Amino acid sequence: MTIFASVLLAVFLAVMIVPARLISKNGPFSFALYDKNGILIGAQVAADQQWRFEPGPVPEKFKKAIITYEDKRFYRHLGVDLLSIGRAIKLNSQQKRIVSGGSTITMQTVRILEKNPKRTIFQKIHEAWVAVLLELRYSKKKILELYTANAPFGGNVVGLEAASWRYFNRAPTDLTWAEAATLAVLPNQPSLVYPGANSQILLEKRNQLLAKMYENKYFDQTTYELSLAERLPGKPYSLPSECYHYLQYLKHTQKKQQTKFYTTIDSSIQKNCNRVLEQWSYKFSRMGINNAAAIILDTETLEVLAYIGNTGFSNSRNNTTGAVDIIQSKRSSGSLLKPFLYSAMLDSGQLFPQQLVIDVPTRIGSYRPDNNVPKYAGVVPADEALSRSLNIPAIRELREYGISAFMDYLKKCGFTTFNRSSDDYGLPLILGGGEITLWEASRAYANMMNKVSNPRVNFPASSGSAYLTLYALSEGTRPEEEANWQHYANSKRIAWKTGTSSGNRDAWAIGVTGKYTVGIWIGNAEGMGTPDLKSVSTSAPVMFDIFTSLQASSWPPAPQFDLQRITVCSHSGYAASNYCTDTKTISIPRHTPIKTMCPYCNTYSFTPDGKFQASMDDMTGEYYGQLPLLKNCFVLPANLEYWYKRTNIGYVSLPEFVPWHSNVNKDNISIVFPEEGANLVIPIEIDGEQGSMVMQAAVRSQDSTVYWDVDGEFLGTTERKHEMKISPKPGHHILTITDSNGTTKRRSFDVVNDAE
Repeated sequence: MTIFASVLLAVFLAVMIVPARLISKNGPFSFALYDKNGILIGAQVAADQQWRFEPGPVPEKFKKAIITYEDKRFYRHLGVDLLSIGRAIKLNSQQKRIVSGGSTITMQTVRILEKNPKRTIFQKIHEAWVAVLLELRYSKKKILELYTANAPFGGNVVGLEAASWRYFNRAPTDLTWAEAATLAVLPNQPSLVYPGANSQILLEKRNQLLAKMYENKYFDQTTYELSLAERLPGKPYSLPSECYHYLQYLKHTQKKQQTKFYTTIDSSIQKNCNRVLEQWSYKFSRMGINNAAAIILDTETLEVLAYIGNTGFSNSRNNTTGAVDIIQSKRSSGSLLKPFLYSAMLDSGQLFPQQLVIDVPTRIGSYRPDNNVPKYAGVVPADEALSRSLNIPAIRELREYGISAFMDYLKKCGFTTFNRSSDDYGLPLILGGGEITLWEASRAYANMMNKVSNPRVNFPASSGSAYLTLYALSEGTRPEEEANWQHYANSKRIAWKTGTSSGNRDAWAIGVTGKYTVGIWIGNAEGMGTPDLKSVSTSAPVMFDIFTSLQASSWPPAPQFDLQRITVCSHSGYAASNYCTDTKTISIPRHTPIKTMCPYCNTYSFTPDGKFQASMDDMTGEYYGQLPLLKNCFVLPANLEYWYKRTNIGYVSLPEFVPWHSNVNKDNISIVFPEEGANLVIPIEIDGEQGSMVMQAAVRSQDSTVYWDVDGEFLGTTERKHEMKISPKPGHHILTITDSNGTTKRRSFDVVNDAE
């Protein structure tokens, strides 16, 4: 290899290696979060406690200002400006001190990246050599970006972007000519940014630079005069921190090392959501409720428009728990899973929208769930049970659908937090026995809405069942305490669901429209419950307050392509049988199988005047020679009728049989409590005595007397109100009740000692 070739190879290797090593000496960068329009909305200081952002494009105004001030022949030299060096040598000789360095922007970039080593003639030669290599390796655009991102701007502010936000509270692209000129003179003397005596020097340098740029015809005279009149920066601004928790989330979930995150956040929605949440959170703090979280999604795209992982992060009252990102934290679900069970059962044919579901005191083994308000309807339409968030129907529905099958369904909805066995979760899963995140729950509700109009959306419900579920959540009857919010929801057409976890530890509310999905969580991050923590008075009003400021959106039309019309019993909501005389047509999912016909309508035989039930054999006495009246009637079993009549005054019970009826009316009485096979725990009273329980029976005939017997021991009789108090000993027991007609019903149950 010739000497010339060796020299070329050495130069080539130097060009390839030295600049790359130099750039690798970049200091650590600050993490930065930008909204959908590129506006900085969140930042975190770099690991070395400097505000330093990753290099990016240099705005035109600053580019002209810095080149005019530092290196007017920047685009005409190869890293070293011999004319500038000559001028510097001459000037320094005349002044007998160093008043000019003659360094180009490229040489200054080398010096900055090498951490400003001591200035010597040998260091200057080194900087010049590396600057040439840098120019051979990278474009002028890249070099200017490196300089702009790493130049000092005073204190711990490094780079143009940090300086622009710190001193002027705006993006570099929005700087005025005067602001760009102010920042252009700082890297040469960063201490000028501090107020006091330096302010006059900074002002003079800025104005001199503005004069030069005016001479270069970068702007007109009016702009020049207005620029001279602009004030210098005052007290530095704090960098934006509106999305602290979202920035932390992105930092920990990024697939590659990055420091700048360009997001879909809408800064105006984010600011408003933050304002609303902080206002409510301050109010809740006086009730012992210290944390709140909110997320707003674009329903169709699932893009995050606002993300507040917690409130009060900078507030001394909540400095520790405020750092917890509740949106990503696993919390008890409360009642938020009920709509997914409802949609699953609509598709499976186990439920129709207005089908009557059982709502009576229930015990399953040793588990005794209860409604949020201990009132029972006997039976209630399924869609109403959902909108009123009744627990008893939900428990019974989950038992019918299957816990394991429902867990598989939830995973297809996007829930990833159910990692225990179905036996471990049990039936309480539907009432908050499992944990979810606000992130996954909000996305699942949004996808349910998306499925209505787009069958290709990855969501297990059909378009038809998704629509019917959301319809129930937007139009259904609400509990009394939610009546005011229901009025608001109807005015804006929102499908919404609330939930409060056991022990009042979590209050949820999620609302969804065709455009927006709003998810709210209220509570204490450390899990402490409080009686005042109820969704109706905390999370629901916050959600509606946020919806107030959001643009109204249209409601998707019914997906006729995935719905079918069927005839159902007007009373029971089941598919109409031949015995149903009052029917109507409703919509159900197109592929839903019809499994069960109406079980409550049947043909009954009455005396011709309708006063009594009677068979053909009963047509004696005053009815001799007449035929019984056959009539189709809607009749509930006695145990359901017992509760149903309390809230449905229009319900008509069957009359009694004629007094001489020879057959036993087997359906006249029913045991309401305890349930068959119940495993009961009777608490020990304070005085150490065995506690008691109240047994209940339902009787169709108001005039019937009920005789009570447990284990062959007669306890007494009841009339009209059929309840009997007893203090049974631990062990197995058999309850027997008999009415005036001799009808007998039996039920076995077990009592376990409270100590066990």
